[in-house]
Amino acid sequence: MITKLNHVSIFVLDQDSAFDFYVNKLGFKVHTDAAMGPGMRWLTVTPPEQSDLEISLMAISEGMMFKGEAAEKMRDLVKNGTFGFGVFECNDLQATYEELKSKGVEFTKEPTKEFYGYEALFKDDSGNWFSLGQKK
Repeated sequence: MITKLNHVSIFVLDQDSAFDFYVNKLGFKVHTDAAMGPGMRWLTVTPPEQSDLEISLMAISEGMMFKGEAAEKMRDLVKNGTFGFGVFECNDLQATYEELKSKGVEFTKEPTKEFYGYEALFKDDSGNWFSLGQKK
């Protein structure tokens, strides 16, 4: 029986830039940052209050996962915000929105009251977009 999910991947255009975004702007913690051979790196971060979920910041590069033109197609999908989506929670949406905005996070939707709670939308430095919500 499966008991939980402990890793999830977000495809990024550049791992160094993604490191800066997720750690220095969003405030995530680095769990693992290890070289995995020539040109390969295993980089995982965790939300501050969810250390048992590792988010792997996966570089889009030709190799094990992507063959031929697939890497370039995937880069285009991520850059255009058509691939990659997630939902993050916070306790105080307005305060978190103001903090992240002051750090340069690009929001595509300001905090708005919805039927399910409060929500704002933002993009990471690669183009992936996320909902940031506060439950009612």
